[in-house]
Amino acid sequence: MRDDDRDIREDLAWEEVSTEHIVQDEWIDFRRSAYRLPDGTVFGPYYSYSRRDYVVVVASDCDGNYLCVRQFRQGIRKVTTEFPAGGVERSDGREYGTGSEEALSEDRLAAAKRELLEETGYFSHEWTHLLSVPSNATIADNYAHIFMARNCRRVGGQSLDETEFLNVELHAAQEIEELIRAGGFQQSVHVMAWLLAKEALSGGAACSPASPERENRLVPDTACSPASPVGENRSVPDMACSPASPERENRSVPDMA
Repeated sequence: MRDDDRDIREDLAWEEVSTEHIVQDEWIDFRRSAYRLPDGTVFGPYYSYSRRDYVVVVASDCDGNYLCVRQFRQGIRKVTTEFPAGGVERSDGREYGTGSEEALSEDRLAAAKRELLEETGYFSHEWTHLLSVPSNATIADNYAHIFMARNCRRVGGQSLDETEFLNVELHAAQEIEELIRAGGFQQSVHVMAWLLAKEALSGGAACSPASPERENRLVPDTACSPASPVGENRSVPDMACSPASPERENRSVPDMA
């Protein structure tokens, strides 16, 4: 059939006619559903799941190096290189919810700041929200909230969950590009986050400031911002920013705890 012979439908939405919760616990709601298609046909099964939203942080330090973490991902059974990221916490302790329960979820920017500090020990005053996007619209209903943090400074050690085992690395921009091309940066949303950050830094995208107290600055600062405000989890004094040097690129960051 030629494209110009196809009918143009006004309503493309499907109607869910049955749902079976295969697994529904505090971690995930995994469902098997049948849908009525726009032509009236009922078809199934379609599988989908609910999980909590998460944040991804493209973070760079005072020298322009990017903070990455290496950890095992059981889906592909490999150790991956990626940006700091983690789930948006909920006050009810569950790992998922619905859009109508927005008040139960942690503020997205607060979640991004918390994950960056916990996974790397770094803090930033300069945040830009790049995009919020469904993590996998075909099968899941959660969202990825992507942020950029600039002029990050190390203010402490890692504070990892009991199931987290990860190393922190610094990578130059060119090294991240090479990792992506070589298939060594395996998280698709993180690759998208990198492209969005590059576009924002080049002035090619209009992004919103992540918080009202800080302007959306996309030009380099002459000096790093002050360290974390009173109340942040600081375990060591702030560290002054040093000029960039080749030997600092792509190095593992030891835990200061």
